[in-house]
Amino acid sequence: MAERRRSTPTPQTDRTVRDRDWTVTDVDGEQYERTEFVDVDMAGLDNRGSAFTGCVFRGVEFNASTHTGAAFVNCAFVRCEFFDATFTDCKLVGSTFDGGSYDLLKVRGGDWSFTGMAGLDLRRASFNGVRLNDVDLTGARCQGADFTGVDLTDAWLHGADFAKADLRGSDLSGIDPASVGLAGARIEPEQALTIAVALGLRIG
Repeated sequence: MAERRRSTPTPQTDRTVRDRDWTVTDVDGEQYERTEFVDVDMAGLDNRGSAFTGCVFRGVEFNASTHTGAAFVNCAFVRCEFFDATFTDCKLVGSTFDGGSYDLLKVRGGDWSFTGMAGLDLRRASFNGVRLNDVDLTGARCQGADFTGVDLTDAWLHGADFAKADLRGSDLSGIDPASVGLAGARIEPEQALTIAVALGLRIG
């Protein structure tokens, strides 16, 4: 069994919002705390600077939604759909993802440190310039994905597959080539040196 970070407990919530109660198409600077969203349709939502803290999302559709300067801190996403969703300069520190769909998910900038994304299918997702410090990507399927300019310091990557992924400009100093799939991945010359050193090779 692949080693993974200790699981984070699901946040305890105080109120529940169901699909019939949600008619919002855009949120601007709103604050939500300890709220559970169940089967809510947030497709196409325009979220500007709103903060969700300790919230739980179950079966929520985020398809084609946009989130700019928003925060989802210590939240749990269970079986949610993120088709063509865009997160720009958002903070998702400490949040966890369980199941769901991530086709064409686009993450630009922001801080996703300490997030739990073990086992996810991220083959058609892209992360650019994102801080992914101590992220749990154990067993994640990232073949052909775009992970450019990201900080993977102390990331949990055992069993993850980045075959044919674009990893240019990313911090790969903590990667273990013996436990991560890298066949055909696109990297830069200095990153190749990092990988060679991790393999125990002597250069020069």
